[in-house]
Amino acid sequence: MRIRLPFLPHPPLVPVIRLSGMISSRGLSDQAMAPLIERAFRKGKPAAVALVINSPGGSAVQSSLIAARIRRLADEKKVKVHAFVEDVAASGGYWLACAGDDIWIDGSSIVGSIGVIMASFGFNELMARQGVERRVITAGAHKSLGDPFLPQKEEDVERVKALQGPIHAAFIDHVKARRGDRLKADADLFNADIFVGNQALEVGLADGIGHIVPKLKALYGDKVKFQVMSQKRSLLKRLGLGMAGGAMGAVEERIAFDRYGL
Repeated sequence: MRIRLPFLPHPPLVPVIRLSGMISSRGLSDQAMAPLIERAFRKGKPAAVALVINSPGGSAVQSSLIAARIRRLADEKKVKVHAFVEDVAASGGYWLACAGDDIWIDGSSIVGSIGVIMASFGFNELMARQGVERRVITAGAHKSLGDPFLPQKEEDVERVKALQGPIHAAFIDHVKARRGDRLKADADLFNADIFVGNQALEVGLADGIGHIVPKLKALYGDKVKFQVMSQKRSLLKRLGLGMAGGAMGAVEERIAFDRYGL
């Protein structure tokens, strides 16, 4: 029988939230992560919360929602947040890293890519060679924007860039607000460049080289306890259903990680 004496001090507790993979409404999303994030901040009295990030990015909206939830709870509970980057925290992944009060990386971690991208394919010439005619009827001049079966129009390119502008501006504002004076003033950080290890430290995108266990032991003592916040598998996943959507998501994620040689 185990007896707990209330007057004995408990070791510091640090919940660990893993933010891994592509950020999207069907993958790493605010809806999926909300229960884990809420539990990490609200259960007991954590000394801090740690984020372990390994993401090439994805949805700007989901990145913003997840980061905002973390910051809201951190401010409400007055709990410090430490972000640890594994292979990569690029684009939306770096948006998430900035939810931390400090960012720790490995010497080979890739961070940055503060930009916005929209990618697609064009099949109009292939269809023409095959004698296939594309027929499109729309109500609204821009309804066929980005149609891969039609030739790319300069006006469509300009419209997409106009849509990307506010998203990029919001990303920049988030990074500046979170990193503040730590950002190197004369560095060109917002053109979607990526930085590796010490390069990221030099421009202020990270605070130091450090791994989660030794760093948090150094900050909170050797007796610090880690509580990994795990996600329950849905009934469909336990039965092996929904495999087609999962396979497509896995391919998309593999392509995204391949951009960084990972």
